[in-house]
Amino acid sequence: MHDEIRLRLGGEDVVLLGERALLVPAHGALLIADLHLGKADVFRRAGIALPSGGTLDDLERLQRLVRLVRDTGCRQLWILGDVLHGPVHRAPWYSQWHAWREGNAQLQVHVVRGNHDRALSRATLGTAVHAQPARLGPFVLRHEPEADPAGHVLAGHLHPQVALPGIARRLPAFWLRAGVTVLPAFSRFTAGVVPILRAGERMVACADGAAIMLPVAR
Repeated sequence: MHDEIRLRLGGEDVVLLGERALLVPAHGALLIADLHLGKADVFRRAGIALPSGGTLDDLERLQRLVRLVRDTGCRQLWILGDVLHGPVHRAPWYSQWHAWREGNAQLQVHVVRGNHDRALSRATLGTAVHAQPARLGPFVLRHEPEADPAGHVLAGHLHPQVALPGIARRLPAFWLRAGVTVLPAFSRFTAGVVPILRAGERMVACADGAAIMLPVAR
């Protein structure tokens, strides 16, 4: 694969992908965070004019990503919270999700429940739903990025971004902290935060499918 950064976290080899995902090869697992299905629909219902197609675009990106990692033996997808954004009943994205799910029936899809996932248990999305924290080998999987003595935490929720000189837009990024790695939001229709780094922390920017390691904070 191209545009990736290989690291060792929690004693395990992982791959940070410029497509805003993390691969754990030893467990055949692909991890993303904050899919926010239907978020644009919620804004449109509130009278905010937005173009359609946001969820379909995210699912098409996810499909390309699944195809990309299929030859690594990837057999499970973990979503670290906020699969949903708003009600499911009659949501325009619902049929799009099920079409994607049927096309990837062999893929085990696991969800760590996030703060926007109140309707998840009634959504019948073809996923296994886990209360946080969940476990994947040496990793503790959470939605909120809180350190855990049981292992290295992989989480989402904050939608970390980075501002780089000469680039007008903020870029989604992985935030590498001591004992905690925060994944960028997979959905493109999300705001985010630019964290103030402590000494020893660093960011990995995701720029048009490329993963770019930035200097360690001092």
